[in-house]
Amino acid sequence: MTTTEAGAGAPSSKAQATDVVTDHDRGIHGYHHQKQEHLKRLRRIEGQIRGLQRMVDEDVYCIDILTQVSASTKALQSFALQLLEEHLRHCVADAAVKGGDEIDAKVKEATQAIARMLRT
Repeated sequence: MTTTEAGAGAPSSKAQATDVVTDHDRGIHGYHHQKQEHLKRLRRIEGQIRGLQRMVDEDVYCIDILTQVSASTKALQSFALQLLEEHLRHCVADAAVKGGDEIDAKVKEATQAIARMLRT
């Protein structure tokens, strides 16, 4: 058997990486499996924001409103952190499997998202 015959049936590692079909290719995002929990969490946060509007409308003491603002901000930050973790586990991991320029783009994208979160 020649080396060409031996290698003819085995795809190259580059071909294998591009032939991999993942959930991400099917349009399934990292948060998909937690979607209902995320929506429930966002509805609670929305309720907190509406509560802030009501507090201002009812002339509640400033410090009490600020306390609720802080709680709402923490809730959003916690949600963002969970979403970022899911992005890293799903989207960035998917790009790592595929390799090439896609991994660099996903890592850059995640790094920029982290930078935005740190500025707030």
